[in-house]
Amino acid sequence: MKKRVVKLLGKIHNYIMESISTGKKLHFTLIDPDKVSEPDKLEKIANLMAEYGTDAFLIGGSLGVTPEEATETAKVLKSTGLPVIIFPGNINCLTPEADAVLFMILMNSMEKYYLIEAQIAASIIIKKYGLETLPTSYIVVYGDTAVAHVGRVYPIPINKPEIVLAYALASEMLGLKYIYLEAGSGSQKPVPPTFSRIVKKNTDLVVIVGGGIKSPYIAQELLKNGADIIVTGTIVEEDPQKATKIIGAIKNFNQ
Repeated sequence: MKKRVVKLLGKIHNYIMESISTGKKLHFTLIDPDKVSEPDKLEKIANLMAEYGTDAFLIGGSLGVTPEEATETAKVLKSTGLPVIIFPGNINCLTPEADAVLFMILMNSMEKYYLIEAQIAASIIIKKYGLETLPTSYIVVYGDTAVAHVGRVYPIPINKPEIVLAYALASEMLGLKYIYLEAGSGSQKPVPPTFSRIVKKNTDLVVIVGGGIKSPYIAQELLKNGADIIVTGTIVEEDPQKATKIIGAIKNFNQ
């Protein structure tokens, strides 16, 4: 029987690191298969985001995503030629059609399932699928979103960035390479820029920020304060043209 090799920090990681090592900021488009289920609409959105310069696609959702939906979504997104990365709400989001998976620990969860049990359950499936793993610390800031409810998180006080730093330092000491600071899908407010700034200043983690990013101004403020990668999801579903303006702001920031 042929031994399957775990693809830890492979070509997708190299693609990301080669970009940000030059100071370039990236944009990832998050697609929730449960919310963008019509193939024609999905293809139209995917092509539009690719045309305007998104750097990769994430597939994920807090509720209701089936493996079949994740697979069909990945097939459409891969037709753009861009990397497709699973952003798992649970193991049901895993599909062999993707290129990689954010192998995440929900650091401020009260539920041991999201701290270690989900990772154990997913590990054999990920190895069978041959997915590249991107070791990621996941921190959900606010407590009033679906991901916070499902993940049973301790919200982070917005005037205490040192708490986020403690999580970030622990993440780095555990060997994780990425940190995803999450406001939550559909959040009315973004992650405080002080959070990304303190992490970037004191660690070597790749800083991903998502949730509540509804304007080019917010995106650029987060970039100025240490974010390496900006993720937009809900706005892509609701107003794709507005999402392209955020991508444009990130591209302009790189110039």
